Amino acid sequence: MAITADESSRFAALLDSHAARLVERWTEVTAASVRGRMTEAELRQQVQELHRALRAALAEGQFDLAADASGALRATLSEMSRSRAQQGFTATETAVSVFALKDALVDVLDVRSGDQRALADYVTASGVVDQLGLFTFERYARSREELLADQAEQLLELSTPVVKLWEGVVAIPLVGTLDSARAQVVMERLLQTLVDTGSPYAIIDITGVPAVDTQVAQHILKTVVAARLMGAECIVSGIRPQIAQTIVALGIEFGDIATKATLADALRHALRTIEQSRRGNGSAARGAREA
Repeated sequence: MAITADESSRFAALLDSHAARLVERWTEVTAASVRGRMTEAELRQQVQELHRALRAALAEGQFDLAADASGALRATLSEMSRSRAQQGFTATETAVSVFALKDALVDVLDVRSGDQRALADYVTASGVVDQLGLFTFERYARSREELLADQAEQLLELSTPVVKLWEGVVAIPLVGTLDSARAQVVMERLLQTLVDTGSPYAIIDITGVPAVDTQVAQHILKTVVAARLMGAECIVSGIRPQIAQTIVALGIEFGDIATKATLADALRHALRTIEQSRRGNGSAARGAREA
């Protein structure tokens, strides 16, 4: 709803002349929606910031929420939406904090008396508040989506720990489903750990993976290939009988990748291989000296 410059000016004057009463009533109405999760002082400060920002935007002339003159107002609404999303408020509870201005205006303008000028001013103000409420709702939804995306990324990282089992051996135990997004995190974390530790062996334990299909197998194979490019060999552990049967039935080929039934078996295999390599290097060094 667009309003004229004169209507903007009248609304700004109204906010200015009844500032104390509006802030007081606005705070009282909003307090019911926050249900004690904000102190009265915090809520009053937030309402005062909204009041000042709206007053400043209206004073610039014909009100337009998308205009540069409303930048401070948009920033105030966005910050409130972001903080409310982080605090666990719902979108409705957040938007009510803006729509509560309507209730405050009803009391200040004495709309119930039937005065035509008061009714006209209220209709103008109502249209502006509706714009602010919709903008707040949209910003809250965007902030909530960003927050959920960040939490999902953090959970992915927490659910794919890479641990150092022994000197030269790291392991990444997988629990739950392995989709494309998580497979990418697994690969990145494993490769970074290989770089940081210089480990020549990595164990990918799939004991906690409920089922292995073609997609899961492809993710594992890609991780193994990437590790080999970093100079490390991978051992896949947790090959239970059911998974072994599924792999055979699907015709999945692990090639020369070592597979073991348990993580303990995989660790023994890695340590045995490391010891054999050391012995081989020792024999070669003695042969070189004798020569």
